[in-house]
This record gives sequence, C-alpha cells and structure tokens, in this order.
Amino acid sequence: MRNLITDVAGVLVGHADDAKLASGTTAIIFEEPAVASADIRGGGPGTRELDLLDPVATVDRIDGLALSGGSAFGLDAGAGVQAWLAEQGRGFAVGTANIPIVPGAILFDLHSGGDKNWGRFPPYRDLGYAAAQKAGKDFKLGTAGAGYGAKTQNLKGGIGSASAMSPDGFTVGAVVAVNAAGRVTLGEEGNFFAAAFEQNNEFGGRGFPKQQPNISTALKGDLRQNTTIALVATDAALTKAQAKRLAVMAGAGFAMAIHPVFTPLDGDAVFAAATGRKKLDDPIHGLARLGAIAAQCLARAIARGVYEAAALKFPGSLPSWKDKYGA
Repeated sequence: MRNLITDVAGVLVGHADDAKLASGTTAIIFEEPAVASADIRGGGPGTRELDLLDPVATVDRIDGLALSGGSAFGLDAGAGVQAWLAEQGRGFAVGTANIPIVPGAILFDLHSGGDKNWGRFPPYRDLGYAAAQKAGKDFKLGTAGAGYGAKTQNLKGGIGSASAMSPDGFTVGAVVAVNAAGRVTLGEEGNFFAAAFEQNNEFGGRGFPKQQPNISTALKGDLRQNTTIALVATDAALTKAQAKRLAVMAGAGFAMAIHPVFTPLDGDAVFAAATGRKKLDDPIHGLARLGAIAAQCLARAIARGVYEAAALKFPGSLPSWKDKYGA
C-alpha cells in the first residue's frame, strides 16, 4: 500500500504544472471504464460533464477525470485528457466513433502569483494532455498538478491522497486538491482537524491541541475564489446509484478536515468511481462501510495535501505548514 488512491486497482494519476504559471492539472486515468457519479456541496462550482454522472443518465462509466487549477479556464484540461485517451482508442462507442468520457472540476488559483497572461488560449488543454501522459501508480503530493497554486485561508494548499482497506477486503482511496476558503488546522500550533483519523504520522502526528482552542471561522477570498475538489475510488463493483451514495458519504470527509466548509465561496465537489474488481456482497451494510472509510480517507488526504505543500516563491505567498510549524 502506497497510501495513495492508486492502491485501488485500475486507477492511475498524473500531474502537469508550470512554475511560471503557478498552476496545473491532475489527470486520473482508469485502466478500464469505471462506474462514477458525483456530489456537489459548494456554492460556486465549476464542472465538466456533471449531468452525465446523474444516476438516471445513460452513460454509466467514465474513462478519466480532470482536476485543474485555472478557474473556468481550467475546464479545458478535460479536453486534453480526452485527446490523450482518444489516441489510445478509448471511449464510449457510438457506431464507429469512440468518445472518451472525461468529467472534471476546477479550482480558483488565478491569484496564486504566477503569470496568467497566456494570450488567446489558456494552457490547460495542453496541461491536461501532459498529465494524462504521465499517469501512473506514483505521483507527487503537495505543490503539484491541480494543487500547484492552491491555498487555504492561512496556509499553502496542495494535492493530497490516502488509502485504506475495509474489513471485508475492499480498497478505498482518495485524491484531492485543497484550495479551501476555510482552514484545515485549528488553533495556532499546526494541529489538523483531521487528527482523529491520522495513520502512521502521515501529516506530522501532532494530534489535537492539549487545550481547547478557539476555532476560527475566518475565510479567504471572494465568491468562487476557492474550492476543494476530490475523487474517491474503490475496487468494489457498484452501480451508478451506489457510486452517488459513496460520493455523498465521502463528502463528510470535507467537514472532518476543513472549517468552515461548503460555503457560498467554495465550489466543493466529490467524484466517486468504482473499478468493479470485486463484488459487493452486501449492498447496504457493505456500501455504508465503504462510504465511512472513503470519508476518512478524504479527510486524511486533505490534511496530507496541506502538510506536504511547499510555499510558492512569489511576494505575498502564504507559508507552507512545514515552514510555519516545522517538519
């Protein structure tokens, strides 16, 4: 186990980012089409192919997923991932045509300090293609991909991931780009809200503060200048409706790790995918266990994304967790 979402069989992840741009894209590639759905809780989302993920929509499997910086410009990243998948002959067959299905979501990092004067066309389609090319089992956490320009209210944000095994042998994982309007730490000593779920000191082992701190409700940014976007995945065989319920339950991981959360300033979104490698024998209790584990994985991944991030080298950039609190 790598403690990454790629511990789920059939899931690959790749990043592409640009230090001058201070932004990037993360591509998730499914080795075989995966059943998927999504749940949106934030008040300012930016998404691609979201209607297709409704359980009543016809297409029930996706080939990839694009998470990107760039605000609405970053939605082009999905086209780049789609182009790479098309070159591999992947896609939903319509007669002789194959159409790769690539939903996605974006976060706002246009104030990250980088040079966003890209000319007529934004670079995100090319970044999406490059991220798909690089997709594999191992990938960087922190300041990378869709999390390159991300930040929270008080600290640099970034890409996080975590995985776990259920008692009945299913693998669950999460990958997230943390760009929250709120905070992932409570108090002033670097303790994470998600401390109750930490495994093997994966985000510093600080635990909770010894004394109850005042919990900040401070927010950063203006409308749509935030957003935490995530995917949870499992190797269980799920229906599209079950994947929707998995996304809903997994969204609790946001509340376990971020405060405030689901605000009018955020576009918080959770995708859920099932690669279908193992049969889920108990569709009620088994799914409930998967959802609980997915929420914990997502909370851990959020904390890891901030813990592993490195500060950007621009005037006024927020400090990283390690800069402020030590390794």
